[in-house]
Amino acid sequence: MQDHAATVAATGSGTELLDSAVANVVRETGASVGMLYLLPRNDTTLHLAVLAGVPGQLADPWNRVPLSAPIPVADSVRLRCLIWLGSQEELARRYPRPALVLPYQFALGAAPIRTGSTDRGGITLLWPGSHPPQLAPDERDALVRGCNGIGMLLEQAESSGYPIRPGIRPRVLPPPEPDVPGPAEAKAVAEFVHRLPGGSCALAIDGTVVFLNDAAASLLGARAEDVLGTLPWDSLPWLNNPAVEDHYRAAVISRQQSSFTVLRPPDRWLSFHLFPSNTGISVRIMPTQRPGPRDVPAPALPTTAAVPSRATALYHLMHLAASLTEAVGTEDVIELAGDQLMSAFRMQTLVVMTSVEGRLRVEGGRGSHPALMDRFDGAPLVSATPAAHVLMTGIPDFYPTFADLERAYPAAGLRNAVAACAFLPLIVSGRPVGSLVLAYDRPHSFEAEERALLTSIAGLLAQALDRARLYDTKDRLSHSLQAHLLPQTLPRIAGLDVAARYLPSTRGMGIGGDFYDLIRLDETTAAAAIGDVQGHNENAAALMGQVRTAVHASAGAPPDEVLARTNRLLTDLDPGLFTSCLYAHLDLAGHSVRLATAGHPGPLMRQPDGQTEVLDLPPGLLLGIDPASRYPTAQVDLPPGAALALYTDGLVEAPGVDFEDATAELAANFALALDQDMESVADTLVRYAKRATPGTDDIALLLINALRSEG
Repeated sequence: MQDHAATVAATGSGTELLDSAVANVVRETGASVGMLYLLPRNDTTLHLAVLAGVPGQLADPWNRVPLSAPIPVADSVRLRCLIWLGSQEELARRYPRPALVLPYQFALGAAPIRTGSTDRGGITLLWPGSHPPQLAPDERDALVRGCNGIGMLLEQAESSGYPIRPGIRPRVLPPPEPDVPGPAEAKAVAEFVHRLPGGSCALAIDGTVVFLNDAAASLLGARAEDVLGTLPWDSLPWLNNPAVEDHYRAAVISRQQSSFTVLRPPDRWLSFHLFPSNTGISVRIMPTQRPGPRDVPAPALPTTAAVPSRATALYHLMHLAASLTEAVGTEDVIELAGDQLMSAFRMQTLVVMTSVEGRLRVEGGRGSHPALMDRFDGAPLVSATPAAHVLMTGIPDFYPTFADLERAYPAAGLRNAVAACAFLPLIVSGRPVGSLVLAYDRPHSFEAEERALLTSIAGLLAQALDRARLYDTKDRLSHSLQAHLLPQTLPRIAGLDVAARYLPSTRGMGIGGDFYDLIRLDETTAAAAIGDVQGHNENAAALMGQVRTAVHASAGAPPDEVLARTNRLLTDLDPGLFTSCLYAHLDLAGHSVRLATAGHPGPLMRQPDGQTEVLDLPPGLLLGIDPASRYPTAQVDLPPGAALALYTDGLVEAPGVDFEDATAELAANFALALDQDMESVADTLVRYAKRATPGTDDIALLLINALRSEG
């Protein structure tokens, strides 16, 4: 074998030997599908090189598989071990992404191909859905021998100077040749088919029609020559239905019989019965009556809750997957899951639980049984409850009736809460992090396909929940950091009514560089500052803290000097971020205010009669650019009853909106709130900001009203 392999590889026909080796592995293991992946040197992506047992289009989603992908063959190569999945349910639990694309019954094995310390690729084999849950010893031995032989072939081909490389698309091996009957047998077969009721046809593995008798052509309402060699859903428009093609895919992948009923317009109902094998699919076509409801309650298990069709369930599932990518917090994830799943699967209650310090904690839920949450919330993980059991074991539990649940957990105490339920583990990176509880008001039969779908859903939900919890943690941290960098409270200053607001942007970490400050200097003077450090991250927040400290240290000096000192500090630090700042020195006894700006928008000034304008201040350069920058000062009157609004540009800046127009509208809102206290005015202006801007920038707002004397 070794010498022959080297000879064939050296003559440039190594691909033929590789194809033969793959076909041999499929045959000796009894598998129905084989997928050989090659891993070129210095590459981190597996390339599908040889495919056997299914048409190429069914493998398109897996032509290239990154080693980091949550796919069985990638794990087997990366972990250098055999991966065995004995059922669709197990595939859904461990690998929800491929289970969504292939919601069919089959067993799967994936094994690495190595020589010495060199990873050369991997192989994936599928067995029919009738395969036992365990891999038989002789099947395992055949798989290991096959991988060793393929690895040896690849090594020898490379050492001979003719390495076998994957093509742009995989080579698809033809199905095994069927036994061809002799003339007498062929005549008997033809007579047998002719005597069968209904019509008969045959599909190749790729779905094309390779045989069609006259009875089948008559039932299909087409000429045989128009159908032969075509895909039936292409040549017969009334078969162009996703469900029809789905039944074909199910037959090819699972190698199990299936049937379905289709209306041939205008009023002819036909039933199709598919009998797959390794060489193709035999199809019986029979006239039938109009079908009744898809889901008929079983006598032993009465229920009115119909299981959704696969197409409907997958639609909701894909929609949920897309929606979860936009969920930013735990509450969002639970709300989306409830909205999408409860209607799709006719369930009445959904509860999400996680593990916190050795106990179950209900994160949230939806539905008609809020008391269901109380039964589990706070229960120890070692307690005899189904929610704790699935979290600890990672194995889902399904209870079609309450009697089934009560037999398994007599002390669960759910008699008046559920008639049927499912407990699904929420698994992230192989580690259970929580439980998903689904409850029904009526008994519910969990078919194998639905169990796999629900398990896949739990896998997607677990990943989204893990991301959401990380976001929640970062959000709490960022808000805590921001709160400690900004004033906890504003000082009480006689003669002033003040209010402040800070709103983080909706993107980034929820922290940024916007800041405000109000500083009491003495009995009749105070200082106010507002600024905006470039950025929406921890660097901007850290620099903001330094700027605020610098302003505090210089407060009381003339405004131009305060900004100049702060600017020199920032240029010395050279943080790579620029900062705008507005500083105001309030003389309450003299009813005036002196202001200087470093590239910051001018404040709004509202006169006692309500007239409001934007103060036009002499410009100054942003802080942190030129250490020699000067900052001219302007002085304006601040009579009793007048008010100032200092703000950052996030309050008025929005894509496609003119800055001056937005500022004018802000001024109008400020003017209309003439008789309100500053806290109420702040709420009014923030509501305006939320309505007018998309929340892509931080917002800081500081309002100062010079009170009229009571006398």
